[in-house]
Amino acid sequence: MVSGLEEIQLATILLVVVAGLAAGWIDAVVGGGGLLQLPALLLIPGITPVQALATNKMGSIFGTTTSAVTYYRRAHPDLKTALPMAAVALLGSFGGAALAVSLPSSLFKPIIVVALIAVAIFTALRPTVGELTKLRHTGRRHYGTAIGIGLAIGFYDGLIGPGTGSFLIIAMVTFLGYNFLAASAKAKIVNMATNLGALAFFLPNGALLWGVGLILGIANMVGGYVGARMAVKQGSKFIRIVFLVVVGALICKLGYDVWVENVRG
Repeated sequence: MVSGLEEIQLATILLVVVAGLAAGWIDAVVGGGGLLQLPALLLIPGITPVQALATNKMGSIFGTTTSAVTYYRRAHPDLKTALPMAAVALLGSFGGAALAVSLPSSLFKPIIVVALIAVAIFTALRPTVGELTKLRHTGRRHYGTAIGIGLAIGFYDGLIGPGTGSFLIIAMVTFLGYNFLAASAKAKIVNMATNLGALAFFLPNGALLWGVGLILGIANMVGGYVGARMAVKQGSKFIRIVFLVVVGALICKLGYDVWVENVRG
């Protein structure tokens, strides 16, 4: 068993803890905590990308589980929608992770940047979107749309990852008609499943750094608990503002990655 703590300096461990706390908070509110967490893990000497991905997923499971339970106890999300979404998202995430080892994520990053820009513009120009729950569909069509969202975004999380929670929230707001708070509560349950699906693939295929993962997980739990309580207390307007900030950061990060890859290529 590899803990990953054998040769890590204290300063790096502290940085990972701080990144885990912040990532847990961000993930609990709108998703996108991987923007901080994954780069922090890559600072560990000698860590491979697969080890970083596996350890990141392990840490995230602690945080998303904590925030999902907190949302469930305080916001009472509709499990009839959330659980089928989570089930197919787990399968989609496993499939995405299996494909991730053979396809460079650079193939998809330009598409993701364009999609995020469209999401940001749509959300910014329609300030009333996500304030109130006005379901767009009922019955089988509602559940069919929800399952489609879960499968597609679950696959994305296993394949690439950054912004999964944000994509889940905006998809549920736009295509299902939930407000931001209700969408965020359900997104945590689905995101927990996508993390589990990806980890189920990475565990036998990558050397998980257990010690680092546990430390990261504890930090994620604290951040996730605080973030979920704050989101429930502040409501949909607060989540919408944080959502736009995180999506903007995602656009900058992935856009920079695309630019660097094009310059090097």
